[in-house]
Amino acid sequence: MKIQKAAVIGAGVMGAAIAAQLANAGIPVTLLDIVLPDNPDRNFLARSGVQRALKARPAAFMDPARAALIQVGNLEDDLKKLKDADWIIEAIIEKLDAKRDLWARVEAVAKKTAIISSNSSGIPMHLQIEGRSEDFQRRFVGAHFFNPPRYLHLLEVIPTPKTDPEVVKTFSEFAETTLGKGIVVANDVPGFVANRIGVYGIVRAMDHMQRAGLTPAQVDQLTGPALGRASSATFRTADLSGLDIIYHVASDLGKATPDDEDFTLTPAFRALVEDKKWLGDKTGSGFYKKTKDEKGKTKILNLNLDTFEYEDQGKVKVAAVEAVKGQPLAARVKALYAAEGKEGDFLRGVMNDGFWYAAKMAGNVSNRLQDIDNALKWGFGWEQGPFETMDTLGVQTVIANLEAEGRTLPPLLAAMKASGRDAFYQGGEIVTPEGQPTPYEAPYFILTDLKKDATKIVKKRAGASVIDLGDGVLLAEWHAKMNALGEDQLRTVQDAHKLVQDMGYHGLVIGNQGENFSAGANLPLILSQAQADEWDELDDMIKQFQQVTTSLRFSPHPTVAAPFGMTLGGGAEFTLHADHVVASAELYMGLVEVGVGLIPGGGGTKEMLLRFTDMQQPSQRLGATLLPAVQRAFELIGTAKVSTSALEARNLGFLRDTDTVAMNKNHILQDAKRQVLALAPGYVQPTPRQDIPVMGDAAIGAIKSALHGMHEGGYITDYDLVVSEQLAKVLSGGTGNNRAAKVSEGHLLDLEREAFLTLLGKKGTQQRIEHMLKTGKPLRN
Repeated sequence: MKIQKAAVIGAGVMGAAIAAQLANAGIPVTLLDIVLPDNPDRNFLARSGVQRALKARPAAFMDPARAALIQVGNLEDDLKKLKDADWIIEAIIEKLDAKRDLWARVEAVAKKTAIISSNSSGIPMHLQIEGRSEDFQRRFVGAHFFNPPRYLHLLEVIPTPKTDPEVVKTFSEFAETTLGKGIVVANDVPGFVANRIGVYGIVRAMDHMQRAGLTPAQVDQLTGPALGRASSATFRTADLSGLDIIYHVASDLGKATPDDEDFTLTPAFRALVEDKKWLGDKTGSGFYKKTKDEKGKTKILNLNLDTFEYEDQGKVKVAAVEAVKGQPLAARVKALYAAEGKEGDFLRGVMNDGFWYAAKMAGNVSNRLQDIDNALKWGFGWEQGPFETMDTLGVQTVIANLEAEGRTLPPLLAAMKASGRDAFYQGGEIVTPEGQPTPYEAPYFILTDLKKDATKIVKKRAGASVIDLGDGVLLAEWHAKMNALGEDQLRTVQDAHKLVQDMGYHGLVIGNQGENFSAGANLPLILSQAQADEWDELDDMIKQFQQVTTSLRFSPHPTVAAPFGMTLGGGAEFTLHADHVVASAELYMGLVEVGVGLIPGGGGTKEMLLRFTDMQQPSQRLGATLLPAVQRAFELIGTAKVSTSALEARNLGFLRDTDTVAMNKNHILQDAKRQVLALAPGYVQPTPRQDIPVMGDAAIGAIKSALHGMHEGGYITDYDLVVSEQLAKVLSGGTGNNRAAKVSEGHLLDLEREAFLTLLGKKGTQQRIEHMLKTGKPLRN
């Protein structure tokens, strides 16, 4: 069965956000809620839910226009509309009786093939459907989203003993591919997977922190990115989630698991919630508190748990964290686990608690170890799950440490000790909760796994590699810091093109699985060369950059780009020149060079002019009628506009209507490979355009007039004016051209390079670059 229409019942924070994500995926959805007494708008709650989602920050909708896919209604007048839904999910109040009553009403109207789900995070799924027909129970499966649903990858799918396995399979495939979620199949037990283990970790961290005499800020340094975990770490995450939520979830889990004392909250935590009512961000005070100094600048104060007063502790530095900066994750984890002093004691205590509890929960919360790892990675932002981390440290080392602490080993670890096996994941296998090896296949295509086969690495440089993806497709992979574009990245793309031709491959993918596709050019290198007056070298470098970006369009084989996350500056220029783009829905793409006093120099300026000119009717591509296209390109580049999603990137013109948007970032490399194979048969090498209409001096005059008005009005700075005039010159096709002139792509690229180098030689641009490198923020000079 295919899910083509959906319904969400409950328009609160979660329900409205789930509806928004369905709309993001292009699924028409009906959103229903109760009728408020004495309110003339019977759909008020559902309508308000959509409006709240439209105003949400971070944005719930990838494109506000997608809100039109949501039809609002109420449970009294519109329940019959559920008959059209292929999937129905509730997100109402967390009360068992209310859910049971709702399911009785839903069963009376829903079609017999509809999949039914609850988003409950605390009420067991099997209890909700007691009294329902066998057919209804067969089609019921829990679907626990994490908030906000657009951004948190995890979706826990919770079958009951009555759920048809085919329903689990169909729904999981829909949620993974169409909604873009990472699927973890959880058992119908208290807390499911992520909250059961994640909240346990927060509770235990609080206890170990006070034993070690550390502060929340110090703990967040130790349990954040240094350990391969989210930047919000432990206590910032608690503030964001709400200390009351942690309090209630921990208390409920403690009651639901009476054989454990794992969820006992410390007196200090209880005092924060019960006495102080300091619940985190929602009350303005938690483990941290935002305030402003006398100059109005925001400051973060840290809670002193001895005095319950907030203190300005300045920038907190932790010696153990400072010692591992710049090291790979595996090296950091090993060093932190072995650290000395109270910091090391704290980390070993917290990590060992986490290892012991994850092993104890194997076979309880889920029947697969990889589901536990993925739940923590996708729900809490960890780079490695607990079993993957134990593999990094060596499982036998962890077991020895647990035994040295006097702990009784859970059955899984006892089995690992008996077998002598030192890794859960090994040689295409993973162990079961009983400790038996079983074949393992990753849930999606993972480059690091592919590269374990050395024959797949066709060529490697320090910052980039050429990888054989199989089936006759190569990948040019960047793997430098922020994937900044320098010589390694450019030469690797050139290598890849040559290898495709010399070795008979079908085509090339440009992509990677780093944190971002590319944050743009290597600014420190560019600045240092400019300050050393190495202008010939810079000119050659920009020529090479243009040759490599345009090679994606003008090679004798298809090239497909797979951008995601930050795709800025040069990263955007590579994407613009590909034959086809498979973009992650979460795409933050823009030509942002004006922020550092430059213009796009790798064909980006040329490409946007071409795109907007081509969008016009042929009769409009002449003389003054070209001006709207020139102005559109000027505004997009001149304001350094960055898309907030792939859907917006398409609206802005960065993506074409024919490009592909993938909701699941983890699928884009495989999808890009398929696109190469689809384009390869009969592929004809394009040739550069020679007949691009430009306006010349007329467009320059029109733009300059508008610019000077903005300058006089104080809307742009003195140096904004300098940069904008260079941009106008390129978009106009250069000075001296008349309204009916036509130029080549090569001519526009020459103008780009000239403008780029001219600006780079100016003090104002160098000041902007220096300021960006120092502060991460643009300078308005």
